[in-house]
Amino acid sequence: MSATAPTTPTTDAADSTARTRALLTAADPRRRRTDRTMQVLIWAAFAVAMAPLVSLMWTVVSSGIGRISVDFLSLSMRNIFGGDPNGGIYHAIMGTLIITGLATLISVPIGVLTAIYLVEYGKGALARAVTFFVDVMTGIPSIVAGLFAISLFTLILGPGVRMGFIGAVALSVLMIPVVVRSCEEMLKLVPNELREAAYALGVPKWLTIIKVVLRTSVAGLTTGILLAVARVIGETAPLLVTVGVTDSINFDPFEGRMMTLPVFAYRQYSQGVAPCPGGESASCVADIAIQNAWGAALVLIVIVLALNLIGRLVNRWFSPKLR
Repeated sequence: MSATAPTTPTTDAADSTARTRALLTAADPRRRRTDRTMQVLIWAAFAVAMAPLVSLMWTVVSSGIGRISVDFLSLSMRNIFGGDPNGGIYHAIMGTLIITGLATLISVPIGVLTAIYLVEYGKGALARAVTFFVDVMTGIPSIVAGLFAISLFTLILGPGVRMGFIGAVALSVLMIPVVVRSCEEMLKLVPNELREAAYALGVPKWLTIIKVVLRTSVAGLTTGILLAVARVIGETAPLLVTVGVTDSINFDPFEGRMMTLPVFAYRQYSQGVAPCPGGESASCVADIAIQNAWGAALVLIVIVLALNLIGRLVNRWFSPKLR
């Protein structure tokens, strides 16, 4: 007869551990099916959400890339009529950059200071009122901002006035609530321990805000501001009302009408097909206005993409480094 090997406490403990591990790692078939189903649904939702974006990008790129050239980016539409394939969007690019830059100069100080007040000082009825009006301004239609700006400057300068600064004021009405909301959330993310450490060292509150709070959240603040700029740079309705249209180059936002890329694309697309009496030729392209509209739309998307990339780079460079 063969004797069985005696069991030891170590062997029993190892077997128990192995059985416990097997029970914990074994996947329940029902849970596995649920997990796979949710994965499929999530990927399907992602595909449905990305399909319009991919379709939009493909349409704009395929329709506008053929119009992009050095002349198109460096010339204006002055003295360009009908199906003339000459001319470009230089005046619209400069108008967009100038008006959006002025709107940023107006909106950023107001938005950042308002956010600082709400986070660091805001208490009571005044803070609640400011928060309420910021929320209301977030939902204002863009055309209402344009009507507000043109009405204000009509009372000051008289009827019929159109200039780039009025468009910048209209865009700033749309930018300010976005800047306030994004900067407010970024300032709230700064740990209170940093503020308390500065106060414990005898640093005044205003200096703590400048040296500690703003410096810690500079990456998030910059990203929020650039996102606000990208949000208003494509506005058309308020600029049609306040700035008007022109085919000439105008660098002075305080004198005369200016052209912007969204308005240029709208105006060109609305012109439709141009008549060519002798048929299409090198001097007459029937759908040149539509090509110009797609080209302007592509340039505008590239500018917005560049702003978002700059925001990502700023976020990477200035974000606090964890050790």
